[in-house]
Amino acid sequence: MQPDEGLFTRQLPGDRYREQTDPVLQLEQINVNFDGFQALTNLSLQIGVGELRCVIGPNGAGKTTLMDVITGKTRPQSGRAIYDQSVDLMTLSPIAIARRGIGRKFQKPTVFEALTVAENLELAMHGDKSVWASLRAKLSGEQQDKIDETLQLLRLEGDRARRAGLLSHGQKQFLEIGMLLVQEPHLLLLDEPAAGMTDAETEYTAELFRTLSGRHSLMVVEHDMGFVETIADRVTVLHQGQVLAEGSLREVQANEQVIEVYLGR
Repeated sequence: MQPDEGLFTRQLPGDRYREQTDPVLQLEQINVNFDGFQALTNLSLQIGVGELRCVIGPNGAGKTTLMDVITGKTRPQSGRAIYDQSVDLMTLSPIAIARRGIGRKFQKPTVFEALTVAENLELAMHGDKSVWASLRAKLSGEQQDKIDETLQLLRLEGDRARRAGLLSHGQKQFLEIGMLLVQEPHLLLLDEPAAGMTDAETEYTAELFRTLSGRHSLMVVEHDMGFVETIADRVTVLHQGQVLAEGSLREVQANEQVIEVYLGR
């Protein structure tokens, strides 16, 4: 069964989300140093409400460290990280940051392979409970509807009773995204989500992200420029821990410095 077309109503430029100027995330002059290695240098970045931002750059540019700072895994030596205009991320633990509505998906999918697809979503929805307590807890009608909607959105409704370990790599990627979505995050951080996917899965992932933007803010770290071209509202290029360029993909591709250090001639 194909998902309801209403799930794929594209938020177009100029709608109320694109007109939002309030940032969901503000990073100001972030500096991270690991035993003498400067991973991030005076990095400043803003992501708007409902925006789909792509972050690109060569290996070692600081992309992973950037996400580590946002999620509380790495504490910078200086700078500020403000979420939702008032929450100081520097004062919160990684768990507290996640509970505030920042979800992160790593490059390698991490699902509970012995559990079914639906059980993975239930577990993610219940959050801080133990595995067995979560699975014994009775879902409300609203929670069940949320799981059903998520399975449909991710084209996994036919696999709800299947063990997650039996899914393809791409399906595991989708399931992990679903495990974030049932927690209703405001900001999603996605590390190379299309890596290892088939062409069809990559195309659907782009469609999915375009659908999610507006309802959520997304920051996607990606190397596949073709994929970036299909999804990005705005692109940030990192190089040696600093913002090298920022703008539309067309503007970034025309930037001489970006061509020199990343895109190649």
